[in-house]
Amino acid sequence: MKYTDEQIEALLADIESDLAERKESWKGSAPDTGRQAVCAFANDLPDHRRPGVLFVGAQNNGAPSNLSITDELLRTLSDIRTDGNILSSPSILVEKRTLKGAEMAVITVQPSDTPPVRYRGRIWVRIGPRRAVATPQEESILNEKRRYRDIPFDVQPLPSCNLSALSRVLFEQEYLPNALAPDVVAANERSYEQRLTSCRMVASVDDPTSTILGVLVLGVSPRDWMPGAYIQFLRIAGTRITDPIHDEALIEGALGQVLRRIDEKIDSHNRSEVDIKSSSREVRIVPYPRVALQQLIRNAVMHRTYENTNAPVRVFWFDDRIEIINPGGPFGAVTRENFGQPGITDYRNPNLADAMKVLGFVQRFGIGIQTARAELKKNGNPDLEFEIEPTTVLATVRRRP
Repeated sequence: MKYTDEQIEALLADIESDLAERKESWKGSAPDTGRQAVCAFANDLPDHRRPGVLFVGAQNNGAPSNLSITDELLRTLSDIRTDGNILSSPSILVEKRTLKGAEMAVITVQPSDTPPVRYRGRIWVRIGPRRAVATPQEESILNEKRRYRDIPFDVQPLPSCNLSALSRVLFEQEYLPNALAPDVVAANERSYEQRLTSCRMVASVDDPTSTILGVLVLGVSPRDWMPGAYIQFLRIAGTRITDPIHDEALIEGALGQVLRRIDEKIDSHNRSEVDIKSSSREVRIVPYPRVALQQLIRNAVMHRTYENTNAPVRVFWFDDRIEIINPGGPFGAVTRENFGQPGITDYRNPNLADAMKVLGFVQRFGIGIQTARAELKKNGNPDLEFEIEPTTVLATVRRRP
């Protein structure tokens, strides 16, 4: 839903509305409290099912503050969606509009389909003029809202998969401390089932059936429920798939374990070489930049499809190249034509993407391919290549000459 000019003007003027908030500028505490407001609008606790609006360049009474709305400011505001501080990533529209005779930045925030949404580990809500951290009761209401919406595939429940399929140790010692702010964890007002529900690992407190996300992130044995949830690694001694296999591994387990183990496998084969000819000093080089391989493999795990396929992510390491095969083609706003372009991103598994951010495997969203390209160029590797098909994406990384 997008508001008309008249509706936007009315929200700006209505200082009692819980669908609008105003900031005179984007300095001082405004970036923090502004993100709290975006989080609260995304949670939509009153269940308006309408967007909330954050005005930047407006006083508390709705009058213009005559702030200069520059392109740099608009880019900064757009980064709210991708900087990883608000999880799940909010759906926002940032515009420069003329209201009451002055320019303002207008951030329109759509209600989330998968509440609760957190900003830096806290759930913010708004009812009337109040913006605050959600109480346990309010958090429960948000969890219930999620149950009755058309939720993404990665938070749909897995029938007959109960709590015994999830590792409580992994949840409480690794995931929870990273997902929630320390004071929220320390408060200990919520049961184990309530916390799992809040993190989307189970369907609800009353129905603690594991979600697909729960099995992938916390599963004792994820492949029992999601057969394709692993990475197949092959080190091939040659340049053809039919050449002898030097090393192979089936890397499975919970999400964090899989990503750490594939890092270790990559490191074991990406041995440094010493160059003593090109300069007066000894220079150590690697065939492939580690960060580029990490970004591409993590992108494949994040964006693959787990629906209607048992295929794994495949990493095939040849003598002259590495092929990373993702069993999932373009999705949503991403097409074959715009794949890999800066600023073009969409998420088949938005909650899995959030979990990877929580666990520290993603720093910010939407820059993985650009980061990989930059690292390859810095290391002297040829350009990254993609082959895009409806159900697969093949990324080819050529060895440094």
